[in-house]
Amino acid sequence: MTPEQMLDVAVEEARKGLAEGGIPIGAALFTADGVLLGSGHNKRVQDDDPSVHGETDAFRNAGRQRDYRSTIMVTTLSPCWYCSGLVRQFNIGAVLIGESRTFTGGHDWLAENGVQVTVLDDQRCVTMMEDFIAARPDLWNEDIGVAE
Repeated sequence: MTPEQMLDVAVEEARKGLAEGGIPIGAALFTADGVLLGSGHNKRVQDDDPSVHGETDAFRNAGRQRDYRSTIMVTTLSPCWYCSGLVRQFNIGAVLIGESRTFTGGHDWLAENGVQVTVLDDQRCVTMMEDFIAARPDLWNEDIGVAE
C-alpha cells in the first residue's frame, strides 16, 4: 500500500467526522506492510469528549498490539502535542501526515526523537481544514486550545 493510499483511509475518516458535525481530522494505524489495524476520526463534538482525537480514535480501534514500533500512524493533520505524546508513549515508529500548513503540532519533536515523519502536503487535507477553519473558527479554536 502506498503512502497516498494509506492517507486515503484517513481522509475518508475526516470526511465522516465533518459529515457528523465534528472536526475533520482523520487517522489510521497500519502495519509496516500496509495492513490496516484501525481507523478513526476526531469525535470531540459528537461524543462530547475532548480526548477523542483522530489519532486516539484510530489507536483505540486498532486494539491492543504487542509492539507498535513497526506501525505507521497516518493522520490528515500534523498531530497535536496530545497525539504526539501517544506516538511517543507507545513507540510508534512512523507518522505519515496529510498536511501541516493549517496547524503544526509536535511532528518536529517526534522526528527529533527517532520517529520517521513524512509530510505529504496533500491539497485535499489543506482545503478541508482551511474550509472548516473559515466556517467554524470557534470550534477550531476550542479544539486547539486557543481562547477567543
